[in-house]
Amino acid sequence: MRAGLAAGLLAFAGIAAAQEPVPQGEPVAAERLRDAEFGVSTRQFGLQRRVEMLQWRRQGAGYARVWTSEPVDSSGFDARHANPGGFPIETRYWIAPRVTVDGRPVDEDVLKALGQWRGFRPGFSALPGNLSATFQPEGDGLGSAENPLDPQIGDLRITWHEMTLPPLAGRVALRNAVWVLKPGAAVADAGAAPARDPALAGRETAHRYLLPVGAGALLVFALLALIRRRRGTRRRH
Repeated sequence: MRAGLAAGLLAFAGIAAAQEPVPQGEPVAAERLRDAEFGVSTRQFGLQRRVEMLQWRRQGAGYARVWTSEPVDSSGFDARHANPGGFPIETRYWIAPRVTVDGRPVDEDVLKALGQWRGFRPGFSALPGNLSATFQPEGDGLGSAENPLDPQIGDLRITWHEMTLPPLAGRVALRNAVWVLKPGAAVADAGAAPARDPALAGRETAHRYLLPVGAGALLVFALLALIRRRRGTRRRH
């Protein structure tokens, strides 16, 4: 009797699993994400602008020049090794406000767990003229150094990364008309960087991050003034 009941339960579970919907199509972002200040955009599920500055950092008994994504406090350094302070332009993230598969929305936890940041080289044909006077192509991104082979303290380099998703079949299940993460689902490509940035803690959309036109213009002028001031200081020394 018990053996027959167990066999029936197993058969029922097999039928239910066979009937569970699986994603047939590819994930689709509802809109193109764009870094309006630099004219960089992507059709992927997230866009990240990473900004690094060349700064002094203590190394043993001396100092070393390092590229960092955060300001290095030099208040205890000697005058010859003072850092510029805050970044004139910031690292930013844009996350697609709506992603669907087969017309059904994908839960944001799927992006958090499976999303992978991959570098890409944008085309800079849409780079505003005032920024093209300050930045030049360098590697896969842009740099502010007059000589890329000899960058100076305070110079910036900027790269862009886009969030991709692996195939979702076997990793998501349809619950209440929403694709949600299956327990134990893992990132397919262990060599890619999972998208576990703080920007993904909530639903952060491109609209939330885009600067108003006036604020963006002020940022550009402040950036140009700061970099020119640094270059003038370097020439005097």
